[in-house]
Amino acid sequence: MASGWANDDAVNEQINSTIEDAVARVRGELSKGESLTECEECGDPIPEARQKAVPGVRLCLACQQKKDSHNASYAGYNRRGSKDSQLR
Repeated sequence: MASGWANDDAVNEQINSTIEDAVARVRGELSKGESLTECEECGDPIPEARQKAVPGVRLCLACQQKKDSHNASYAGYNRRGSKDSQLR
């Protein structure tokens, strides 16, 4: 099947690359090491229950929620949308 400049598996490759990027981004954000007793952003104490529940925790709940809402606005890079827009 003729598909112009793209090979037959181009769409699947784009999907796989997007998934791999997302997994790598999430793995990079995982907490490592020992939990902190104070938030590294605001300095407020981190409750002991949170320290036990989330090993390697670095942020208090309020700062973590701010970070999560900021990260939720990032939807990733849409490779297919980018490619289509270049072809028009």
